[in-house]
Amino acid sequence: MTSDAARTEPVTHGTEDDQKNFEDANEPIEPRTLEDLVKGARVVLWDFDGPLCRLFAGHSAERVARELVEWLEGRGLHGLLTETERESLDPHVVLRAVDREHPGSDLVDELEARLTQEEVLAASSAWPTPYADPLIRTWTAVGTRPAIATNNSPRVVREYLAGRGLLGCFAPHVYGRTQQLSRLKPDPHCVDRALNAMGAAPGSALAIGDTPSDFHAATAAGVPFLGYARNGTRRKILQAAGATAVLPSLRPVLALIRTASRA
Repeated sequence: MTSDAARTEPVTHGTEDDQKNFEDANEPIEPRTLEDLVKGARVVLWDFDGPLCRLFAGHSAERVARELVEWLEGRGLHGLLTETERESLDPHVVLRAVDREHPGSDLVDELEARLTQEEVLAASSAWPTPYADPLIRTWTAVGTRPAIATNNSPRVVREYLAGRGLLGCFAPHVYGRTQQLSRLKPDPHCVDRALNAMGAAPGSALAIGDTPSDFHAATAAGVPFLGYARNGTRRKILQAAGATAVLPSLRPVLALIRTASRA
């Protein structure tokens, strides 16, 4: 985490071309829509991998998923996954599928522990999402309360936030993967946990995420949603899922908060 903590803001690390192409091609959301979402938020529920950082930027999530599949196959458990799940290249899809067949088993515990270890390794080379750090600090300074609601390990989230000097903004409100793997997003479990712990009504919160699972979890919990999509492909996926407010950058949110704080 030391190398991340030493970086200055904003950090783009290889995303500039994606960002520029998306901003050139994408119609921005209506300023009033963004203002209404931000103005109404007393609590902000952040997904972790995506809006806050690219967790697997230097440690491929696809490779992790393949290794989990190979680990299962090496134990004669090839049949636990459908072909679609084997080819998903998403570690959480693999984990959820095994839990579906063997809920609460030692096999699931071991697989989850292996995924957590891979996430810990990935966190050391994660890339901070541009503008995320100053946005969190600014939003917190004006009285909005942040929390994390994610499918990632809460241990990994805390280690990353500590390395960025952001843990104090969130603690103790980090709600990540538990042993109830059937309650991973798109189930709203982690969103509901955050709302309940913070005593917040769904309508007073704003969820920020980058996947359809994030959108569906927020919607199921009754929380307004702001999508973050670092390229056009991700934007289209979010919009196809039903998200209507999608930004290619967090910069407009930061600018809006700073302007409001000076008013």
